[in-house]
Amino acid sequence: MTTLTVDKLEPNMIVAEPVVTKRGQTIIKAGEKLTPQMIAKLTFYKIESATVEDVEEEAPVEVEPEPAPEPEKPKAAHKEKKKTDLSKPKETVKASNSQIPYTQRLKASPQFQKFQSDYAINIAFLQKNFDDILAGKKCSTDEMLKNCESLFKSKTTIELLNMLSNMRNLEDPIYSHSLNVGLISRVIGKWLKWPLADVNLLTLAGLLHDIGKTQIPLEILNKPGRYTDEEFAVMKTHTTLGKKILNDKGFDPRILYAALQHHERCDGSGYPRGLEEDEIDDVASIVGIADVYDAMTSARAHRDPLCSFQVISEFEHKGLQKFNTKFILTFLEHIANTYNNSRVMLNNAKTGRVVYINKSNLSRPVVQLDEGEIINLADSAYSDIFIKSIL
Repeated sequence: MTTLTVDKLEPNMIVAEPVVTKRGQTIIKAGEKLTPQMIAKLTFYKIESATVEDVEEEAPVEVEPEPAPEPEKPKAAHKEKKKTDLSKPKETVKASNSQIPYTQRLKASPQFQKFQSDYAINIAFLQKNFDDILAGKKCSTDEMLKNCESLFKSKTTIELLNMLSNMRNLEDPIYSHSLNVGLISRVIGKWLKWPLADVNLLTLAGLLHDIGKTQIPLEILNKPGRYTDEEFAVMKTHTTLGKKILNDKGFDPRILYAALQHHERCDGSGYPRGLEEDEIDDVASIVGIADVYDAMTSARAHRDPLCSFQVISEFEHKGLQKFNTKFILTFLEHIANTYNNSRVMLNNAKTGRVVYINKSNLSRPVVQLDEGEIINLADSAYSDIFIKSIL
């Protein structure tokens, strides 16, 4: 075992002893393989070092010397050299940048590596704030906003959304989702041209909307399959629990409404009270949209994440009557336009580029296929074709 300072730790090192904070909280278990997020978490908690397993050096492989080549005749030298060259394996031709999938290029970029580290620090900070609120301590909303805003720096909306979609963690059902909803809610507030003060409040509401889930039993919270009726009844209490936790903590009432009402729907089908339309607070309505979008674009134990155009289709067919139209229509139009000119793969495995967004049918744009053909997915002739993924 070797104890290294945090600056010398590297991803994939194996932790030999549990890493514990000054408060006695274990943040990394022994035997876990370090990730960039874990290393960032150590920095956040001001932990100076960690003990890792020694890296076993591979024993040198003894290679028997090859017999010396026989002398060659001068005339045959050129032919033999040519023959040897031909027998060498061909060098692998690197794919051009345009041939590499966007997600792969994104993950390899320095910008994503920096975002990954900043995101991990935000997660750790958000968890600390949740703990402080639960303990009755005051949390710094200014710091929460400052950290959240740092993830927006030098990024377009499409870059931010794509980076978020590559930060999913099935082992964290609360904090990464809460951070994502806060960020997406902030994006929606900007699209709606809300004043900065309201955008900030909307961001905080998104960050704190699921704090009630900290009170749900882990065996229910982490269940991979569908809930039983009894389990779902318990899960639904996170809305009332969230409002109760945030009560009398000095938060704006609209933040409390977001915790309580983000699962309410305009047609009365939501919970906990079955509210309709104008009975639902505007901030709660927007957080509810961000909540559903992040959930649908996230991987689940029983399904892969849906791409943005599939989510738009779900909203168009099932969600327009459930969400406030003045918010949902703006959201869907902006999401669709965000991915205009993006490369996509269709469900028939053909690839191409989105060249035009149909305003009356946002999930079914016009696509120019790689072989040159242009197809309008809104035409009935292509009713069985849809965008399966964004490349």
